[in-house]
Amino acid sequence: MSKIDIDPVTLEIIRNACTAISEEMNANLIRTGYSPNIKERRDCSCALFDASAEMISQAENMPVHLGSMPFSVASAIERFPPDTLTPGDAVLLNDPFRGGAHLPDLTLVTPIFVADEVVAYAANRAHHADVGGARAGSVAADSTEIYQEGIRIPPVKLFEGGQVNETAMEMILANVRTPDERRGDLRAQQAANETGRRRFEELVDKYGREQLEAALAEIKDYSERRMRAELASLPDGAFYFEDVLDDDGRGNEDLLIAAEVVVDGDVVTVDFDGTAAQTEGPINAVFAVTASATYYVVRCVTDPDIPPNHGCYRPIDIHAPEGTIVNATPPAAVVGGNLETSQRVTDVVLGAFAEADPDRVLAGCQSTMNNVTFGGTDPRDGTPYAFYETQGGGFGGRDGKDGMDGVHVHMSNTMNTPVEVLETAYPLRVTRYEFREDSGGAGQFRGGLGLRRDIGVHDHRATFSFLAERHRHAPYGLVGGLHGTMGEAYLYHGTDVFDQTDETDGEKLPPKTVRELTSGDLVSIRTPGAGGYGDPTARSPEAVQRDIELGKISLETATAEYGLSASDLPTSTSDEQ
Repeated sequence: MSKIDIDPVTLEIIRNACTAISEEMNANLIRTGYSPNIKERRDCSCALFDASAEMISQAENMPVHLGSMPFSVASAIERFPPDTLTPGDAVLLNDPFRGGAHLPDLTLVTPIFVADEVVAYAANRAHHADVGGARAGSVAADSTEIYQEGIRIPPVKLFEGGQVNETAMEMILANVRTPDERRGDLRAQQAANETGRRRFEELVDKYGREQLEAALAEIKDYSERRMRAELASLPDGAFYFEDVLDDDGRGNEDLLIAAEVVVDGDVVTVDFDGTAAQTEGPINAVFAVTASATYYVVRCVTDPDIPPNHGCYRPIDIHAPEGTIVNATPPAAVVGGNLETSQRVTDVVLGAFAEADPDRVLAGCQSTMNNVTFGGTDPRDGTPYAFYETQGGGFGGRDGKDGMDGVHVHMSNTMNTPVEVLETAYPLRVTRYEFREDSGGAGQFRGGLGLRRDIGVHDHRATFSFLAERHRHAPYGLVGGLHGTMGEAYLYHGTDVFDQTDETDGEKLPPKTVRELTSGDLVSIRTPGAGGYGDPTARSPEAVQRDIELGKISLETATAEYGLSASDLPTSTSDEQ
């Protein structure tokens, strides 16, 4: 077949049309989602793939989803080749060892047909607030093997010919604590993919199959060319960085993640040789998660405006030794690998690139998702509930800008659960929600602040699970910036704790723990601040004064870390604001 020439304007129109399809899919998933975790926190992602399972476009929500979703699509197609699929089919899976990330992330893959042939796939991934397992919320900090973490779903047709496979659906719902919520979220995932299918078929009708497929191939090649050009602008060489995970919750501490980044012309190789062996606790990551974090970093240090598709990743080679915490094998517990180890992989690969070109890299972020789950029986109606959320924290300072305060960072890009929604949907109370003063690392460009969020149990008993990092090792500063403040968590007992204001007189909790709580108990989560960028003494007195006025730093910190006394500071910056 002769090559089809497509003009640049048409290529750009098609590229943006595919992006718009992915974003419309994601908007529909959020609007129709049943659980607060999807409709409020937006813990979901959508993408389009061509017939070869190569990503065409994505709605850029969750980095940890988007770089790993191609592995799930490939697994679905391997189990159900195109000749076994019919219009209206949709394949569901979550098995981390067959293309998934961790069990709460359910991926749905829908084939798109033209003239009885599969021409593309619409896919989405959503974090379900409970998929069974030993602990409500299915993010158990004490799991030691995947069988404890929830129902494990290999690729299975959940929809056949447009109809629900009730046998498969009933099997799934029988193994979770909140079946109505799960059914609602799965139907929302189907609706999102159906949106993608309809919109892609409209593109085929408008441009024709041959022209559209030629355009998609060229769009991927274009992304590859731009990525190679960016990589070629980096200095050649081998750059090494290492960092550790605090622990695995089972007594194993300071688990090393090491990365050597080798830039050679227009290709880059990332080698995790030397990383710790997979461990007993739930912080093992499968290869798809490690690849996702690595792809994200390379996009960050090159040009994030390069169209995100399969072409971006062609010049990137990843080596992760099997049997390590960055490429775990069954039956390893992996729920925290997707949530926490992915963040440390990001830190380490960024740190290696900082050795090559620090101007392209930010200081260490909070780099933990601060996973919180509560589960029990809702006293208002006697039904089981499972609440899951992650907590924002500090974003690292970078050349020219302070870090953002209280945001989800790197592999997590979710929203917080609004207090009003949380208290309406669950028998819980949020009694305090604020920035942590002085938690951002000092620097010419200050690190972002962490958060404090206090959540209390109301009129019932509940199981609480906490899975977090950066409680023993602080987020690093860069180019002379100071490290951020480590995270902490406290448990307060008693019926008067809802008025608790003392900082540290509760029971200090380890970063990975499961506790049984009674009515009136309160958990206080304090998330890490981020590292600063550049010498703190280079920060302007006006910027320091502004931070004091906004409650971000204290006068004591201004003196101790920025070398500025009260007499060195301007009277006020309020007129400038």
